[in-house]
Amino acid sequence: MKNKEHKDLRIRSIDISEGENRSPNRAMLRAVGFSDEDFKKPMIGIASTWSEVTPCNVHIDQLALKAKEGAKDGEGAPLIFNTITVSDGISMGHEGMRYSLPSREVIADSIETVVGAERLDGVVAIGGCDKNMPGCMIAIGRMNLPSVFVYGGTIAPGKSKEGKDIDIVSVFEAVGQYRAGTINKEDLKDIECHACPGAGSCGGMYTANTMASAIEAMGMSLPGSASNPAETSEKLTDCYDAGQAVVELLRKGIYPKDIMTKRAFENAITVVMALGGSTNAFLHLLAIAHSVDVDLTLDDFDRIRKNVPHLADLKPSGRFVMHDLHSVGGVSGVMKMLLEKGLLHGDCLTVTGKTLAENLEKLPPLKEGQDIIRSFDNPIRESGPLFVLKGNLAPDGGIAKMSGLKIKKITGPAKVFDSEPEATEAVLNDDIKAGDVVVIRYAGPKGGPGMSEMLSITAIIVGKGLGEEVGLITDGRFSGGTHGLVVGHVSPEAQVGGPIALIQTGDMITIDSETQELSVDVSEEEMTKRLANWNEPPLRYARGILNKYARLVSSAAKGAVTDL
Repeated sequence: MKNKEHKDLRIRSIDISEGENRSPNRAMLRAVGFSDEDFKKPMIGIASTWSEVTPCNVHIDQLALKAKEGAKDGEGAPLIFNTITVSDGISMGHEGMRYSLPSREVIADSIETVVGAERLDGVVAIGGCDKNMPGCMIAIGRMNLPSVFVYGGTIAPGKSKEGKDIDIVSVFEAVGQYRAGTINKEDLKDIECHACPGAGSCGGMYTANTMASAIEAMGMSLPGSASNPAETSEKLTDCYDAGQAVVELLRKGIYPKDIMTKRAFENAITVVMALGGSTNAFLHLLAIAHSVDVDLTLDDFDRIRKNVPHLADLKPSGRFVMHDLHSVGGVSGVMKMLLEKGLLHGDCLTVTGKTLAENLEKLPPLKEGQDIIRSFDNPIRESGPLFVLKGNLAPDGGIAKMSGLKIKKITGPAKVFDSEPEATEAVLNDDIKAGDVVVIRYAGPKGGPGMSEMLSITAIIVGKGLGEEVGLITDGRFSGGTHGLVVGHVSPEAQVGGPIALIQTGDMITIDSETQELSVDVSEEEMTKRLANWNEPPLRYARGILNKYARLVSSAAKGAVTDL
């Protein structure tokens, strides 16, 4: 490439190589390895979420080096920088979970800050655990610089002593089984020790794999990269190719807002529904859409759900994990099926510079004879399993995942708790009976704060054999590993006086996926009277990030964003 062409690519850092007043800039970059030739190239940021606090991200330092190599060979001048991550699995079930969703905003803010301060021209962002993936994408959307996202990849399944595939959700459910007396302490220890055999994100169609699939469907990661496992040569190739691809995006003048259109988000939602993904996809896709000024609402999810069958027999409600899907053709194979049925917008632009249809044309279909992805003639459900429920308990909506359930609705007496630990104690003490509807409130974006995930309590309910006999609703949210008669994201939340704040123990609550109803059998007059006697509780934290987050955050129905 000629020097003039280099200059054409430097859309932000162009002034670093010109003028004596830029000598200090050049001096500092020389100290980190820049040569005269590098100053003529576009500066590419490699945003790494490497950390030792979670297996999801423990290998990303090596992936970042590979992305840097690709960007350098593509004739860019790459620089690696880091941002934070937290482990949702480790923070689950205690106060630490309140920091999980706020970490998404910290990640987005920190990437935007570094790229803005250093005047970088393009970005490769590598994410692994649940919140750093949408965090990376929110930053990419806000900055609107040529960018490619790379998923760190899924973990290999663990093996129990019986040879059964297990994962992190198996451990949470084993706690419930142990408390119910169906397994002993040695069995519990065996599951704990073998559930997570190495690096990579939780293996089922939980939040990380859901978001990886959605981002590939949206066109913001390279074809096939969503399902390539963490500890493989294929994942290293994903990163190298992403480094080259971002420089090519600069050459072609392709920006995230050119790719992340409304139709691209519709593709993402379609893939999430077909795969039976996590309810967290609602929260994160709404937030990413906000970052690129795309008008996406809960009604869009529901509209698309009705036309997309649930095809994937994947955990938590199914039998298989992402590693298995990879072996039969991966997410791209599923997308190829969906495109052939006219369920995807094939003309959407992607980070390859080609359309989605052009990318998929070159990729193989799913292997014949596999039973991980059902045919359209034999779906798990005729429509998607992720429902928007509304009613007098959730005027702005609540989200439920009704996959793998025989029971589609429940009406029962409320058992009301103002925190997850109180509710968990009641479940463990057998105070919750079949037919009850557990209500956990003041767990929303503001009230929690941070909208805690509740994998622990739902897994214990399943472990006790009550997964289809007890309902649970909350203004908090659920892990992608959650399954059962559960509804999260109830909006408006209790902290702002939403109807969930007014429920009393004994009120009869209905959860109905068939009518998409979430209601309480209390008259409007009585609810008005209760609201008049309700007082907004003070925020749980008087200072620090959780106070800041609670003051700024929007409703879950709008993605729980902080930059409105």
